[in-house]
Amino acid sequence: MDQSTDDDVMDTSPKSYGDSDDVMDISSVSHRNPNDINLPVTDDVMDSFHETDQEADDALAPSPATHQTPYNMMDNIPVLHDEKCTEDNYDTFVTGFTAKIEFQMQPTSVLSTSLEQDLGVKSLGTLNKAHGEYKDNVKSVEEGSNPKPDDNANIVAHVCSGFNDSSHTTDHDDPDLTVALFGSSDAVQFGCDNVLLGDKQLCHKNAEFPMIIQERKISEHCVSVINMIGSHETDLKPLNPVICQLVNENEIHAFIFVVRLGQLTDADKMGIEWLQRIFGDRVLSFVIIVFTYEKEEECDTIIDDLKNNSVLEQLLNKCGGRYHTCSKIMNKKSEMKELMDRIKRLFTDNNQQCYSREMYRSLRDPQNSEYQSGAETVSIGDTNAQTLGSLVQTDKGDKQKLCAEQLIERLHLEGKLRTVDFLKPIVQSQSQEFCAEEQLASVFLQKLMMMDYRARYLQIKENNEQHTQQRNNDPSEDDADAFDNIFGETAKPSDETNKLDVVHLMDVQMAVFLCADSFLKQLIVTKLSQCQYALPLLVPNPFTQQTEFPLWTFRQINKSWKTIDDTGKISSKVQPVYKAETPMVAFFRFGPASSSKSQLMNSLINEKHNTFFHRNCPGSSRTRVLMDGVVEIAWYCPSGEKTDRFNHCVAFCNLHGDAGAHEKQLGILTEMASVNVAILPQLDKNDKSMTKIQTFYKDSKPLICLLTDKDLPLTEMREGKYKIGLKGRNQSVVFEEIKRAIKNGLLSTESCSFFKLEDVSKNNNVRVDEVNDDDCRKGKEAAQQMMTLLEDKDLTEIKESFLPCQGKLWDQWCQKNKELHRPTLGELHKGSNIEKNKSSKKSEMQKIRELQQTSDLSQFMKIFIQKLNSPLGNETYFLKWLGIMLDNYTTESLSGLLREYDEKWSTVLNLKKKHDKSKQMTAAQVELERVSEKLQAATFGLEHILREIGQVYESCLSVKKNKKDLMFNFSSLPSLAAEMMISGFPLELMDGDAAHVPLIWVTAVLDELIQKLGDQRVYVLSVLGIQSSGKSTMLNAMFGLQFAVSAGRCTRGAFMQLVRVSEEMKAQLKFDYILVVDTEGLRALELAGRSTRNHDNEMATFVVGLGNMTLINVFGENTAEMQDILQIVVQAFMRMKKIRLNPSCMFVHQNVSDVTAGEKNMEGRRRLQEKLDEMTKLAAKEEDCDTEFFSDVIAFDVKNDVKYFAQLWEGSPPMAPPNPDYSRNIKELKDSILSKASESNGITLSQFRMRVNDLWNALLNENFVFSFKNTLEIAVYRKLETKYSDWTWSLRSAMMTIEDKLYNRIDNANIKVQENDLLADMRMTKEQVEKSIMSYFEEDKDKEILCQWRGRFETRIKDLHDDLVKATKRKLDEAIEQKKAREQLDQRRTEYENKLFSRSKELALELKNTGTDEDMLKEEFDKMWSKWVTEMTKDTPPLTDINFWEDMTRILSENHELTLVDKCIKQKNYELIDRRSDYCDYMILKKHLEHSDEMAATVSSKKKKSGMFSRFGQKIMSGIEYFRGTPKPQENMGLNAELHYSIRDLTHKIIQETEMIMKKSPVGTRGYNESFVQEITDCVKKSVQKHQSESQKYKLKREFTIDLSLHVCEIARQTFTELHKEFRDTNDPRLYLNKQKTQYWNIFKNYCKGATTTTILCEFICSKLEPSILQAVYNTTANDLATQMRSDIKALRENRPNLEKHILRSLAEKEDFERYIKYIHNPREHFKQFIKKEVKSYFTKQNKTVLNIFKGNLKQKEQTVNNAMKAATVEAKSKSGDGNMWFRCFTTALTDELKLTENSCGDLREIKDLDFLEKYLSDSLKEKMTNLQNSFKSINDMKLEKCRKKPDDILIEHFCQCCWVQCPFCKAICTNTMKRHPGDHCVPFHRNIGLNGWFYRGTTNLAIDICTTAVSSDRSFYPNSSDDAVPWKEYRRGGPKYANWSITPDHSELPYWKWFVCRFQEDLEKYYSKTFQGNGEIPDEWKRYTKKEALESLDKYM
Repeated sequence: MDQSTDDDVMDTSPKSYGDSDDVMDISSVSHRNPNDINLPVTDDVMDSFHETDQEADDALAPSPATHQTPYNMMDNIPVLHDEKCTEDNYDTFVTGFTAKIEFQMQPTSVLSTSLEQDLGVKSLGTLNKAHGEYKDNVKSVEEGSNPKPDDNANIVAHVCSGFNDSSHTTDHDDPDLTVALFGSSDAVQFGCDNVLLGDKQLCHKNAEFPMIIQERKISEHCVSVINMIGSHETDLKPLNPVICQLVNENEIHAFIFVVRLGQLTDADKMGIEWLQRIFGDRVLSFVIIVFTYEKEEECDTIIDDLKNNSVLEQLLNKCGGRYHTCSKIMNKKSEMKELMDRIKRLFTDNNQQCYSREMYRSLRDPQNSEYQSGAETVSIGDTNAQTLGSLVQTDKGDKQKLCAEQLIERLHLEGKLRTVDFLKPIVQSQSQEFCAEEQLASVFLQKLMMMDYRARYLQIKENNEQHTQQRNNDPSEDDADAFDNIFGETAKPSDETNKLDVVHLMDVQMAVFLCADSFLKQLIVTKLSQCQYALPLLVPNPFTQQTEFPLWTFRQINKSWKTIDDTGKISSKVQPVYKAETPMVAFFRFGPASSSKSQLMNSLINEKHNTFFHRNCPGSSRTRVLMDGVVEIAWYCPSGEKTDRFNHCVAFCNLHGDAGAHEKQLGILTEMASVNVAILPQLDKNDKSMTKIQTFYKDSKPLICLLTDKDLPLTEMREGKYKIGLKGRNQSVVFEEIKRAIKNGLLSTESCSFFKLEDVSKNNNVRVDEVNDDDCRKGKEAAQQMMTLLEDKDLTEIKESFLPCQGKLWDQWCQKNKELHRPTLGELHKGSNIEKNKSSKKSEMQKIRELQQTSDLSQFMKIFIQKLNSPLGNETYFLKWLGIMLDNYTTESLSGLLREYDEKWSTVLNLKKKHDKSKQMTAAQVELERVSEKLQAATFGLEHILREIGQVYESCLSVKKNKKDLMFNFSSLPSLAAEMMISGFPLELMDGDAAHVPLIWVTAVLDELIQKLGDQRVYVLSVLGIQSSGKSTMLNAMFGLQFAVSAGRCTRGAFMQLVRVSEEMKAQLKFDYILVVDTEGLRALELAGRSTRNHDNEMATFVVGLGNMTLINVFGENTAEMQDILQIVVQAFMRMKKIRLNPSCMFVHQNVSDVTAGEKNMEGRRRLQEKLDEMTKLAAKEEDCDTEFFSDVIAFDVKNDVKYFAQLWEGSPPMAPPNPDYSRNIKELKDSILSKASESNGITLSQFRMRVNDLWNALLNENFVFSFKNTLEIAVYRKLETKYSDWTWSLRSAMMTIEDKLYNRIDNANIKVQENDLLADMRMTKEQVEKSIMSYFEEDKDKEILCQWRGRFETRIKDLHDDLVKATKRKLDEAIEQKKAREQLDQRRTEYENKLFSRSKELALELKNTGTDEDMLKEEFDKMWSKWVTEMTKDTPPLTDINFWEDMTRILSENHELTLVDKCIKQKNYELIDRRSDYCDYMILKKHLEHSDEMAATVSSKKKKSGMFSRFGQKIMSGIEYFRGTPKPQENMGLNAELHYSIRDLTHKIIQETEMIMKKSPVGTRGYNESFVQEITDCVKKSVQKHQSESQKYKLKREFTIDLSLHVCEIARQTFTELHKEFRDTNDPRLYLNKQKTQYWNIFKNYCKGATTTTILCEFICSKLEPSILQAVYNTTANDLATQMRSDIKALRENRPNLEKHILRSLAEKEDFERYIKYIHNPREHFKQFIKKEVKSYFTKQNKTVLNIFKGNLKQKEQTVNNAMKAATVEAKSKSGDGNMWFRCFTTALTDELKLTENSCGDLREIKDLDFLEKYLSDSLKEKMTNLQNSFKSINDMKLEKCRKKPDDILIEHFCQCCWVQCPFCKAICTNTMKRHPGDHCVPFHRNIGLNGWFYRGTTNLAIDICTTAVSSDRSFYPNSSDDAVPWKEYRRGGPKYANWSITPDHSELPYWKWFVCRFQEDLEKYYSKTFQGNGEIPDEWKRYTKKEALESLDKYM
């Protein structure tokens, strides 16, 4: 190194820790002068001087060297060391000497301004104001808060005797300097010659310590000197307020630590620590050590001191290598000037920054520059010693605690961290390697969870500005000197000094560890172990000052290794680390060491991986807080190869920090170690550390001393004691020597003790987490209690004895359940009575449930359930412990069984290769099977215990009885499992052993989960792949989960686990949890013959159907290996498309060698795409469709949806760490998944529960797609139909109101109604309905499902609206036509009324004054009335009543014989023609059908011979026979019932057609005419003839046509009679006039009594108003009542299916068979009658409500009329009108409200007093309305037949405008609420087909099958009067009426109909003349249903 320049500087690298494993030599010395020394340095050591040790315990970084800069070079003028101090030069050097005054301040006083002026006092506040740059940063006492010092506090000021204000001003720019001196008073000599300190300050009598501030002039510098000499030996608390104020008022350029050369005392050693404790670590940047001497020759000893005293060397390193020498008296100008120059350079190096109050404050409170005390802010300058003094820590432990708290605060780790918090998907920074400081902990943990060992290489993200290098682009600098620019000093960034040191990554790890709860700690350590990192063994807790041994965290870690014995045999071993007994090598160091201990250890274990963190690792920094004293442990595990470094598993322990400072940890380590390795610097013989070394040297244990300052080769000092030099030697050689020494030490048998992790807990000096945590301890005790029950038990028999509900019983139940759903699997297809066989199967399953329920609950299970149900809250610990202990218990046995299985499998494979088919092969296969079964029996874990609980629950629920040994109700068991799921445990979704979903249990657990969490939204992520392809490992790494991945414990079945989404991620995602589903591998080894292609298909379909996204995991790139799994997967997706589920998928290629090769990956993607398309074609054949491309099946982007994963391990296990590329791939995949998930809303937990049910129920059947029933969709659709019912009601109700208005308008005036008028009137209602529809489809929680029907329902509503408008328009047009037709009649009526009025008036005036009494008047009036009526109607013939039967008989006899017609009328068979049980009396068979039985038997026997039907036995025949009680002739017993069915269909069809004719006939407007009867009979005749022409098998007799004509004519008779009566009442003038008689009698009488014309006309108007008002009220009331009934009557509240449920309930309650038959065969009519009955019942029960509605409407109409009167008066008066104008205005106002014509009330011209008219009319109306109100006292007074449309008709129209198609098999009604709806007819529950008369061909046995069961069977039926059988599975081939029905094969029958068959068995047998016997025997199970259960089933299922 060039040392030619006096100003060259060699700085030492600062050591940032108090203790370190590795301390570097001094790298440089301060600026040279004759007093400065450069140490001799070798090249190889110099290379390491500026290295930054990146290990937590060894971190060391160089401080910035003190370089020269152009502006301070001239300050470094060399000064001769031997200059003498003379009076002259001293005087010139020191221009003034300060006089010092101490003030003892009173608590309430401040420094007096006058005193300052008089004495020239400078307060602390003004000390540093000379230089402007500091002026604004300080506050004087006066400016700050009022000081209130403690009695012990001395506020010190100084007085400059020779200075005034101007004396501070100098002619140059040198800044004033403030320096603080501290150190031992023995190191300095006070006196008048002391340039820096002057005379020794005498303490004031009340002061407990001296602290003097003087201002001196030294070498042209005005220097403020703070004298803190001896302060570090003083009690700290009294110093606090003074130091606080001192720092608040002054900015200090340098702290000068005075040390006596050659006499380093213990007090000196503590000086720097004292300074750090008070001012923080950042103060070290401002420290210069000044070595003082008495004699000049002492200066020569400094080199020896630095060489030989490591403590001094460490002290100097800590201060950045800055030191200076001067005499003790400090009187030499040259030395002082040089010191000033050093201080100035230090100021420059620190970017012209001083130690400031901000730095001091940040030490005390990193968040705020002022202390917070409650809501009150206390300034640092406050001198309250009690408040501020307590904030400073006084001992090392408190300092550690403070530092730890500050670190935790910086990392934002306040509060306990829980596992669940770090398993959430979080928003991560873009960069993988950089993050903000506050994100360090979170990102570290996230990376660790993904097994990314680069978690410890994170770097803190800085602003780009901080990295931008500043350049001086001044052209004048072009000629600058290269040497100056390269080697000169460079200014630091301005904020460098104030910047906090970067957080050390090991501090992050330890901070997270300390803040974590026990479970997160365990997870962290487990993940660290997977990353092949050292694990914390002994941890000093800075908060409790205890050393902790986290034994709990090691419990889930297993290590595996292989060893080679002397014979060369390799043996493998897998053990939990806490049980492993291995040698242990302990590494520790004393004092500082230049070599990294951790790096040495890494070279012994795995030189390619930093198992132990060291100084050169990325992520290290200068400071560390939490690592000193930590002991870490790692294991070396051999792989059984020759390259192994050690032949056996060896533990390595590493004590961080100086071992001398951590004696407790050292003692534990060395006591348990097999070999001790000590790293030593050069030590003094008397050094305390040598005592320890001496002890180890004498001990029998091997000791290896690694000497950092020696270059010795491996030397054995004595037996087992080695030393190796490290200095300047080849590292490879050194590593080999250390390894050899360790091996030798381990081979010495007498000393080699074995280390067992659990033994550490026996040491009394450590706190063991498992012992001290009560919950953990209790959990362990509970688990141990259970494990004691397993002692001495054969592992393969444990499940059978302790878990009896699973195993054989559960397997049997599952098998029978599959047989139940798949008739061809078992015996179900044998025999012809499927329902009986099914019932028998259910009975067997129930018996199994009873066996499960009555089996003893083992003590093992009792304890488990009891502990889970305890309120203590340690369930999680208990479960963890139990899992750990069970794994430990089974590991060894499983390993042995797996080895045995491998051997047997190898034997079988070898024999197969030889094509050996001998007995040996058979025996080998039997043996393999035996081992396989043992292996299956031996797997025993928590999942099996939970499976048992599930079976206990299912069995108890089935039997409806609690288990006898269960201490609480079984219904609480699902709650326990739900709590486990919430706590992060997986739940078994599919039992892997039975290959079955325990649906009852899973559903119950999910229900409980919903109860506890709410119906949260989840995104279901599932995974599929071949066995051992890394599925579980991938999920565990992605989400930090813990699915089983250990050998022998591969996932069986499917498990689900909840992962909570963090709050920040919810902004991006639309769900609360990710539900991860892990599955067993496809193509698994056929353990116990369990795995089959069919099972794989089921698993794939189930998992794909469940998932919103499915990950397809493929191992490697070999597409041949992928072929099977791809076909299974493609088939699963194809099925999903068919059932309208749309999951997404991603392919993951694991273990790809070169994931970075883009071209190679594209080629792989292309091959995958081709293979997927190929598999799609194959799968399409199996699924019977013609899809060709995978992209047609599912939206799939081969570029983005295929991920390539690197291999998991970086190297060869067992020592290989996980590949960082694998972790990166995991993150990329996770990001892709979350990106896709952000586009999905997920599904709710309740929807997921339904999905599980639907998928599994469909999978149980043989044809999945055919069987799948989407319960959720069905439920959502039903809810939608209920809303649809409300929307349609709104439209209908609005239209009825509009109809009433327009009918009134038509009656009142001859107008034409335009369609636009209707549209305008309906617009508001339509818009409201459309708004409601939009709101429902867009805001409902099931909107994703609803969207598929939106268009359809919007169209339906639009169509209904249009239909209503058109229908109303048509009706109104008819009303207008009728109005026109009545015009002549109305005109005549008006004439009649005018004549009658005038004649009555005239007659009255004649008789007025004759004195005739009222009886005589009445007699006279009656006589005249008869005369008037006769006279007026003489030209009009009277209308007669009709004689309907006479007309009908005549018309029928025209086509048929009269005697035959009369006979049919008398027999009255026509009355029941629509409900007959058969039509034999009306049929004549054609010849080729006469021997149908023989033919059927022949065909059947032929087919049997051919083998086609040999399996199916008796076929079902379609036979519908109806309503006939008498036994049928034997020859007709085999008559194909399909013929009866067709005749009955014809009958109903004709009845409906004739009803339409009746409806259209104009009897009501034109009167009755016999042509209407002719039209009806012609319709019957033509329809029968048309049917005859189409029928090939029978001919209908004439009696059928006659009876059917009679039947429809009887219906017409009732209708026509009513309509003709209405016509007569309206059109016959005699009847009309007779109705008006009373009215005119009153007019006549009033005139006789002398009434005025006005009053009489008012009375007349009122008489006209009353019936009009009443009619309007009836019309309005009908509508209002219908609406009210929809609200009040439960049956009418929702939609048609709800109405049907109430109808069925009503039928069951009445138990009337006749009603049932009408409901079954004519449901529409029954529905109508039921609604009428409900309406009638409502009128009876709700008499008051009905009356209130009626009277309310009456009152409202009265008010409307009164308002019209007032309006008419105002308008007529304004126009000076008469009575006629008034009446015209009045009727116009009521045009839409009442039927009241303008000319209906005579001539009102005479009336001029309109006010009188209005008042009299109003009073009269009020009187009449009051009378009307009083007349309606009960419901019986209301004449609802007067309503234009009655309430029941309105409701019938609403509910019956839907689909009425019935199932062709069982007569169930299609539930669709729309006529002619798109898609198939369907019904949720089918019935027994015998209800419709189906029977077994060739027998009289009614069929007992239910449609949904029959369509899953292999039998056939005979449709459409055919002899050709159609298989039930292909029922749609039966014809159009079958093809349009969707019948799902399942077991969703309704118990209601089973009860019905049993209850009405005899009635049904009598009705159909057949029996439920033989093949149709009713199962016993059906007979057990009660009526109560039947009714309950309606509520449950409908």
